Amino acid sequence: MGDEAERFEEMARTLNTSGIYRVLRKLGPYPRIDVEPGTPTRTGLFVDVETTGLDAETDEIIEIAMVPFSYALDGRIIDIGSSFQAFRDPGRPISAAVTALTGITDAMVAGQSIDPAVVEGLASPAALIIAHNAAFDRRFIERLYPGFVAKPWACSMAEVDWIGEGYEGAKLAYLAMGAGFFYDRHRATKDCLAAIQLLAMPLPRSGDLAMGRLLTAARRSTFRIWAEAAPFDRKDELKRRGYRWSGDTGARPRTWYIDAQESQQKDEIAYLKQAVLPPGRDPAVQRITAYDRFSVRG
Repeated sequence: MGDEAERFEEMARTLNTSGIYRVLRKLGPYPRIDVEPGTPTRTGLFVDVETTGLDAETDEIIEIAMVPFSYALDGRIIDIGSSFQAFRDPGRPISAAVTALTGITDAMVAGQSIDPAVVEGLASPAALIIAHNAAFDRRFIERLYPGFVAKPWACSMAEVDWIGEGYEGAKLAYLAMGAGFFYDRHRATKDCLAAIQLLAMPLPRSGDLAMGRLLTAARRSTFRIWAEAAPFDRKDELKRRGYRWSGDTGARPRTWYIDAQESQQKDEIAYLKQAVLPPGRDPAVQRITAYDRFSVRG
């Protein structure tokens, strides 16, 4: 087997250096790394859910996967622990579109349930919860498992500048191909393992560890600035400046808002007061940290 593996590796190297072909390797086990004695470490928990749809208020989780891992504060991922995966019966038929996307059928989830004590027990020691699209996963998970509410969260899709580092997109499949590997997509455990290994890699342009970038972003406070009472005729200007419309849900429905770094906060407030809002009207400002970012509260 050793000789055959080396032969395949030689073939892969030849193809990669040809300039004509590019070889993708199947995702394999993560090799534990050694760190200096006394290095402070933390436990992370990568989570992924498959659901009956996109609305966290009306749709249901049908599969959850969680993979714990240990990391150093500089972003080095030390080891990946044993994964947890379970199906959940949503109490109604799964649509054909969801089955086509996830491979999960009604038969697979029939009568299945997820023990909340097991799920929250895995979350309890975690210093950080990570998902690849945390704005989606967090809202579903917190609705069923309150133990996740008080945890800080990070998003491996939104809080690493993958595009700036030369990747074609921030979807997990694009990132995996860009990093040179493939895996069984749209199965929750495989998605978790693929994302953790991506975070363990150095980014192609900066050389920084992706996990290090993620930790820096997660530790940073941002400020959500609400342009309440902005005149309708300023909507195009606000859109060009990066403001988004909050719709009909959340703490301030039907309001334009922008997320700003601390260094941008004063300038953004001054802009709204001088150029957009009625005289004497101050914008509302909400400080957001990893404890409420990507949640309904954030």
